[in-house]
Amino acid sequence: MGWVESLQRAIDYMEANLLEPLSIERIAKQANVSVFHFQRTFAILTDITVGEYIRRRRLTLAAQELSNTSSKIIDIALKYGYDTPEAFTKAFRRQHGITPSQARNYSGKLKSYNRLMIQVSLKGADPMNYKIVERESFLVVGVKREFSCVNGENLIGIPKMWNDVHADGTNDLLVKLNNGQIKGVVGVCVDKSSNQSEPIIDYWIATEYSGETPDGLMQLDIPASKWVTFEVHGAMPDAIQKVWKQIFSEWFPSNQYKPAGTPELEVYFEGDPWSPDYYSEIWIPIK
Repeated sequence: MGWVESLQRAIDYMEANLLEPLSIERIAKQANVSVFHFQRTFAILTDITVGEYIRRRRLTLAAQELSNTSSKIIDIALKYGYDTPEAFTKAFRRQHGITPSQARNYSGKLKSYNRLMIQVSLKGADPMNYKIVERESFLVVGVKREFSCVNGENLIGIPKMWNDVHADGTNDLLVKLNNGQIKGVVGVCVDKSSNQSEPIIDYWIATEYSGETPDGLMQLDIPASKWVTFEVHGAMPDAIQKVWKQIFSEWFPSNQYKPAGTPELEVYFEGDPWSPDYYSEIWIPIK
């Protein structure tokens, strides 16, 4: 099963079960990937989390039901997963800008988030520069933090972690320590979900280094892999986010490779990351 078909199968599963408790583990299973990789890819392609998509769709359907039926508001709230009318009203107002009662009386505009459908479109006019690299295992040293992927908590915590390592001098230390083939500071995501009851990752900010691990840092073994490495040109974070989206919307659907599921790397080289000429890379292990 190709990546596009796998993703559509997961979306179809969510849509078929919107009125039931939805487990992210069961959703990811439809796409035959880990929870972390499904959530991350979904967010890259849609700019929202899986949880937010489900909330938007449920509240869209709830608004339609308020407008077109005489069902009680409390019954509609319970049907779409809200235990109290107050919780339903708060969520409904956040999405639609009006209360459920106003929606019933046709006294305001409603916001509809429609079902996601994957469509084939003409893309690829912008070239993607990449190469395939095979490497034996190598070591990186750095700092790590654990993040939950529930409700996009990792998307909030990781940028803060980068701010912290720049502010406390850790980034400068990693630049000085580097003595490996990758001449930059790397961000590494390690999926820990298989041992947890919820999707968890370890996120590392590190550098390739061989030698005794310096005090205050930890060591991570990056497994031997075949990698596809993509060039990224432009200011952070927009440039790297654009290439991530191209990778999953254009490159993988056009190639026979799939992500291997082992740690992926974002490589940040020296220079001004906010410059339009800044150069960085994305490394993805493939199979």
